[in-house]
Amino acid sequence: MINKNEWLTVGLITSCHGIKGQLKVKSLSDFEERFLKPGIRWLQKENEPPSKIDLISGFKQPGKETFIVSLKGINTRNHAEQLKKFRILVKTDKLPKLKKEEYHLMELINLEVKNLENDELKTIGKVINLENEKNNLLVIELFKNQKKVLIPFVKEIVPIVDIKNNFLIINPPNGLLEL
Repeated sequence: MINKNEWLTVGLITSCHGIKGQLKVKSLSDFEERFLKPGIRWLQKENEPPSKIDLISGFKQPGKETFIVSLKGINTRNHAEQLKKFRILVKTDKLPKLKKEEYHLMELINLEVKNLENDELKTIGKVINLENEKNNLLVIELFKNQKKVLIPFVKEIVPIVDIKNNFLIINPPNGLLEL
């Protein structure tokens, strides 16, 4: 289960947009309202504690997974430049409720990964990270060689997720774990 005192990274500031302090944000969230709806957000520079900031407005760039946002107090391009590579966070107690068989991706980190081999369920690795480009990918570290593999998080390949018992089962196509 999710620790209520943790943070969830929902976006990454990639660059400035224009001269009035707007920022381009790469979304790491399935919930667009995090970049559209005004309210409190948190910014974090690597290895520093998060700081509170108000999101004033935002819009999605047509045809892209990026948003243009305005933050309170960020009014010039120079000020916006200083925020490049900052992460946008929300507190995990602000996470939306999900339907059955829906998961917050952060719940999947550190789950054991099991696979059916010779009619026996074997633990083969653990989820160490998530990639979110066009599709959600689980980054799995295999125990046998510490190799990292990317597994698409789709029902056909990950048919069982058991958050309560801390594991998931994968059914990868032949050769996927060897890539």
